[in-house]
Amino acid sequence: MAIPTDPIERHRAIANGFTARAESVTDWDSPTPVAEWTTRDVVGHLVEWFPSFLEHGTGIRLPSVPDPHEDPVGAWRQHAANVQAVLDDPDSADRVLTDQHTGEVPLLEAIDRFYTSDVFMHTWDLARGAGLDDRLDADECAQLLAGMEPIADVLAGSGQYGERVPVPDDADAQTRMLGLIGRDPDWSR
Repeated sequence: MAIPTDPIERHRAIANGFTARAESVTDWDSPTPVAEWTTRDVVGHLVEWFPSFLEHGTGIRLPSVPDPHEDPVGAWRQHAANVQAVLDDPDSADRVLTDQHTGEVPLLEAIDRFYTSDVFMHTWDLARGAGLDDRLDADECAQLLAGMEPIADVLAGSGQYGERVPVPDDADAQTRMLGLIGRDPDWSR
């Protein structure tokens, strides 16, 4: 099933994919492809960084969620619902997120570009760490890769991604995207 391009429905689809994996995790202390992170930490990252980013850039304060270190599934479900509520709010279409690094970006585009894409990429981390199906939507991988490849040096210098992992030139889009963001596509627990 193709992931929608509309930011509202795209978040819903990508968050649902992450939720399905989170609900299947049996070992929340399992290591992941992100050095020093467990499966629990993947959820913690997603529910902890975005609320502050959103509030500082828009004044929107998301409702609190359960502690992701104690209830990762509950924290994720509530967080995803909170973000979806912002996206579903008709007033959000006219709002702008302002950040010193990104400038002014329409809110729906900002959530899509900075947050929803992060959820998509971290879905692989969670799934791989938990030993679940880690296949991501091929078209989405190709689109992300096409957008990130021209700015690979900027991404590498941002500190937000690991060092690029070499992969074969003829590898599929998911493998090339993972290598670009510093993930070893062959990583295993």
